[in-house]
Amino acid sequence: MHPTADLEAFCAFFNKLDKTCTNQLGEVYTADVSFTDPLHHIEGREALEGYFQNLYDNVTSCRFTFHERSQQEETAFVTWTMRLEHPRLDGGRCIEVEGCSHLRFALDGRVTRHRDYFDAGAMLYERLPLLGGVIRRVKRQLGQ
Repeated sequence: MHPTADLEAFCAFFNKLDKTCTNQLGEVYTADVSFTDPLHHIEGREALEGYFQNLYDNVTSCRFTFHERSQQEETAFVTWTMRLEHPRLDGGRCIEVEGCSHLRFALDGRVTRHRDYFDAGAMLYERLPLLGGVIRRVKRQLGQ
C-alpha cells in the first residue's frame, strides 16, 4: 500500500525540525505519544518536546533523507539516512547513520507511537574519544 498524506506530512515536518520549532510537535504527535529509540524511551508529547529541545540545542545540523515508505492502515515504516553534526562527536564532522522508523497513527493523522531503529554504536559510541577506539577494535575482532 502506498504511503498516505499523514506519513508524507510526518516526513516533511521531521526534516524541518530544529531548535526553533520543537514546540510545534503537536502538529505531528498526539499528547500521549510513546517514543522509543536505542537510547531513550519517552512517554508524552511534553517530555518529547523537552527531549528534542535538548537534543537540538546541542546539534549543529541534523537532516534526514527519507527512502522507502510503506503504510497499511494506521501502521507505517520509513527508512532514512540521518546526517548529524554535533560538536562533541567525531570532531564535529558529519556522521551518516541509516535507520528505520516504525510509526502508528491515530485517527486524526498524528503519530501516537514512534519507534526508531538504528545502530547507536555507529552514531554515538564509536564517535566518542577513548570509547570509540575500543568499540571499533571489538567490532574488527568480531569480523564486522
